[in-house]
Parts: sequence; structure tokens; C-alpha cells
Amino acid sequence: MENKTYQFKTNINCSGCVAVVKPHLDQAEGMGEWKVDTANKDKVLTVQSAGISEEQVMTTVQKAGYKIERLH
Repeated sequence: MENKTYQFKTNINCSGCVAVVKPHLDQAEGMGEWKVDTANKDKVLTVQSAGISEEQVMTTVQKAGYKIERLH
């Protein structure tokens, strides 16, 4: 499966928030590299997929207690 890059608008807006969501994202099956651009007004989460789907990423972030939507 080819690696895909997904981008999402979130409300993960500080390093403390990133620390809360980190274990959820790190443990998600099929997760590659990921990062949150907290300097961007849309708090963009960029995910390099190693098999994880957009829906799975969104569910993982929502379970951590944050809002997330696809960026088009």
C-alpha cells in the first residue's frame, strides 16, 4: 500500500494539547509520521499514512477529545 498524506483542521492548539493527543496517535495502527502545526490558524494535523485511513485518524483524534475535520 502506498503511503498517503492526509491533512486535517483541528483544535489542537498548543504543545500541551499535542502531548495529550500524542499517545493516541502514536499507538494508532497504520500511523506513520504526524505533526501538528500549532502556528497555523487552522492547527493543521499532517499525517503520513502507513495504512491508516482518514476516518481512523479522525476517530483517534476525537477519542482524545479534540475536534478534527478534513482539509480539502
